[in-house]
Amino acid sequence: MAVLDQIRKRYSVRRYEARTVESEKLEAVLEAARLAPSARNVQEWRFVVVQDEAMRVKLVEAASGQTFVGEAPVVIACCATNTDYVMRCGQSAHPIDLAIAIEHMALQAVEEGLGTCWIGSFFPEKVRALLNIPDDIVVVELLTLGYPADSAPPKNRVALTDIASHETWSF
Repeated sequence: MAVLDQIRKRYSVRRYEARTVESEKLEAVLEAARLAPSARNVQEWRFVVVQDEAMRVKLVEAASGQTFVGEAPVVIACCATNTDYVMRCGQSAHPIDLAIAIEHMALQAVEEGLGTCWIGSFFPEKVRALLNIPDDIVVVELLTLGYPADSAPPKNRVALTDIASHETWSF
C-alpha cells in the first residue's frame, strides 16, 4: 500500500473488536517506531505495551474515563527518557520525536489492518504509578491499538491552498 493511501485510511479509532492483536503485527508496529528519526538521533522514546485486560481497565481512569481505552486490546504508553534537548528553533525535541514515532506506529497499524487513537487526555502521574514508570521519565502520550469495530468517518479537512503557500507567506 502506498503511504498516502495509508494516511487517507488512518483515523482515530474509538471502538475496537474484542480480538487479540497478533504478536507479529504488534512487533511490526513497534519496529516502525524504532525506525523513526529523532533530533540528534537520540532515540529517547520508550514504550510500555499493555495487553493485560485488568491493567487496561485501570488505565481508563488515568485516561480521563475514556472507556474505549480499556476496550482496546493494546494500550501503549509512549515515554521520553531525555527531555533536556532544545533544538536551535527553540522547540523541545522530545515531544516532536515521540510524535514522529507514534505516527509511524499509527501508519504501520493501518498497513497491518489495525487502528489506533492518540490519547492526550490523561493524567501522567496516574499512568506512571500504574505502570511503574520512573519519575524522571515523561509520559508523553498513550496510544490505543487494535482491530477497529467501526469504520472511518468522512474526513473534514481544509483545502490544500488554505494551508500551504509557496516561497513566502501568502495567507
